Amino acid sequence: MNEGVKIYYRNSRDISMRVIPGHFVTSHSHINFYFDMTTMKIRQSEAEAVARQIASQYSYNTIVDTIACMDGTEVIGAYLAEELQHSGIMSMNSHKTIYIVTPELNVQNQLIFRDNNRIAIEGKHVLLLLASATTGRTISSSLDCIRYYGGHLAGISALFSAVDTVAGEPVHAIFSAADVPNYSTYSQHDCPMCRNAEKIDALVNSFGYSEL
Repeated sequence: MNEGVKIYYRNSRDISMRVIPGHFVTSHSHINFYFDMTTMKIRQSEAEAVARQIASQYSYNTIVDTIACMDGTEVIGAYLAEELQHSGIMSMNSHKTIYIVTPELNVQNQLIFRDNNRIAIEGKHVLLLLASATTGRTISSSLDCIRYYGGHLAGISALFSAVDTVAGEPVHAIFSAADVPNYSTYSQHDCPMCRNAEKIDALVNSFGYSEL
């Protein structure tokens, strides 16, 4: 597969992602670029730099009790909790600290929180952290999950997002579609690459890719 090119976040040379052109299939759409955000999620120094930039997008009077981490963003979530507290973000938790949790998918492909983790969601102000959002459907299902368990949305942050808002809520992103000229996402039934019989390069999700 094409190695692509590396692009840097406009406010920091410490944050980058690799952009790879091709024909890729996600669970909800077909896209013409794959965004490799591996180093942001697993490299300590870069995860910390990402967390610092995300924290700067929230005002000091935001309340965050819990960070719900999707797509393998737990390392960033831990640094983000630290950065939010250093910047004066309030937590209503009795221990004056921020919970970091990850929902799981059950056999019906529904997001759930186990009973032992509900204390981190019910009645809490929850910041949703994702790796990527192409159509907004993952964000929508995550918001439904948080609200089902009694949580209150504190904000939505993503490493990359092709959407600016979901259900009227702003999505704060490190990278957006504006950073990648000609980026497009298509429904599975309206993909021009499929119509042109262009082979699928890989199946992708926020954890990585599997070449075909």
